[in-house]
Amino acid sequence: MKRIPVSRCASQLLAQPLPRRPSCPYATAKTTRRSITPHNHRIQARFQSTAAIQHDGELEVELPEAAGIASTPSSRSASRGPRAAYLKPLPLEQLPSPHPSAAERSTKLHALRSRLSLPPRFPLQALARTLVHPSADPNPAFNNASLSILGRHLLGYYTSEWLLCNYPRLPMPVVFAAVEAYIGPKALATVAGEWGIEAAAEPGGEVDSGLLQFKRLKSGDELPAALRRQAPWKWNVTTTHKIMTTDEFGSSNAPPSPHALQKTPVPMEEAAQSFVRALIGALHVHLGSPLVKRFFRDHFLSRHLDISTLFDFRTPTRDLSRLCAREGFEGPVARLVSETGRLSRHPVFVVGVYSGKDKLGEGAGSSLDEARTRAAAAALKAWYLYKPVEVTVPSSMEGELDTSKWRPNLIDCGEVIV
Repeated sequence: MKRIPVSRCASQLLAQPLPRRPSCPYATAKTTRRSITPHNHRIQARFQSTAAIQHDGELEVELPEAAGIASTPSSRSASRGPRAAYLKPLPLEQLPSPHPSAAERSTKLHALRSRLSLPPRFPLQALARTLVHPSADPNPAFNNASLSILGRHLLGYYTSEWLLCNYPRLPMPVVFAAVEAYIGPKALATVAGEWGIEAAAEPGGEVDSGLLQFKRLKSGDELPAALRRQAPWKWNVTTTHKIMTTDEFGSSNAPPSPHALQKTPVPMEEAAQSFVRALIGALHVHLGSPLVKRFFRDHFLSRHLDISTLFDFRTPTRDLSRLCAREGFEGPVARLVSETGRLSRHPVFVVGVYSGKDKLGEGAGSSLDEARTRAAAAALKAWYLYKPVEVTVPSSMEGELDTSKWRPNLIDCGEVIV
């Protein structure tokens, strides 16, 4: 890059260009020398291709060498000042993350964008930024910390509203377990692996922009204190406390902020989930909420989750009696439906639970008590897993002026409180 004073070339820069025969743009682009300037930690120097500097009262313009304008030794000496070291780029080996301009030449980023069916208007620079963990690059302008925070809240909001609108009677412990099954740390790490995300051995400026970059936790080292989520057992933790003072998974030990993991070695699972959350945040910023909701539906809600396996009843017969009393139903009565091999080593009893003439549930077991307990649990699951026929989530009405399509959702009075 050469700098020349504006006063020496003002007539040349401000003169009207002469009419010339238009040349072929492809030939011009072919003969133009394309050079890549490494970047440093400063935001201005990373994105700066040309600069205007004022030195000794004279404005100097920084021009590329390919422009064909030669600078004099006096202009070179005059350009050297206190900001010369500021504009001097660092070598690639000393950079914590790749230059943003390197994203356009990364085949891995192009393949990832096509694999996720993202539109071409989604910039590759933003996709490359989602792959940089704060442990690799502490600069918040070039890592995915802020995007990860935004994506985490969006994932929690979309998942919670979908569960509460489709299953309005779910108990809160089951809601917490379902949210963690959909967007928990292990689930997000699995999603990143299914997307074909590869991790770099060591982060740096010379690494391909399509690789996940983070500072690896060495084998045998202890997990950082910020990532430990082993909370002691507390007898006085209620459901209301979990709703008001915990994270979206019902855990009292909320995960640390991504900004707190700068230069801290992290495991692969932490970096992978940070990338998935940052990608959701970047999609929301660049493409808007409609595409993010469609992306969330295709990649998260499409995963099969049997919510009936998340229930864990301790006293299902007593809970069923309380539920019938609260709803005004007749008291539940267990009746033997069928049996086989009563006097054998492996008897099977089928018991049904009835409320008046209505059959609430049915269960089979090797004893009458076991069959009655399973029948009560089946009746409770049938009540809690009720799903309305027509469901309208609140986020689907964002930006809609016509509210005639809105259908109010069912609001249940809650689980049975014992």
